Amino acid sequence: QVQLVESGGGLVQAGGSLRVSCTASGKIVSINAMGWYRQAPGKQREFVAGISTGGSTKYGDSVKGRSIIFRDNAKNMVYLQMNSMIPEDTATYYCAAGTGSAPYKWDYWGQGTQVTVSS
Repeated sequence: QVQLVESGGGLVQAGGSLRVSCTASGKIVSINAMGWYRQAPGKQREFVAGISTGGSTKYGDSVKGRSIIFRDNAKNMVYLQMNSMIPEDTATYYCAAGTGSAPYKWDYWGQGTQVTVSS
């Protein structure tokens, strides 16, 4: 089993930056890809960014060019650095982890951390 805990959410002004973190615990050796999703009220979860075990990354169109996902395997953490934030970035951000060989197939989810961007 893997547990994911997000942190770092909060309030940021438009144009500002924020970094959210995800710490994995449990059977960490089973984790392959990790990712970030977000969900605004009334909407489905949206893919934000993903990163493979080897460090290959992928970004959703809405955050591409403004966000960076990176991981620190030694610390069992994955991060999402968001820059030039806009109010549309307001959402609950969820960390996800996959254990299988198929990319972006998520087996574990965190509880989420709230990010609010004010204008």
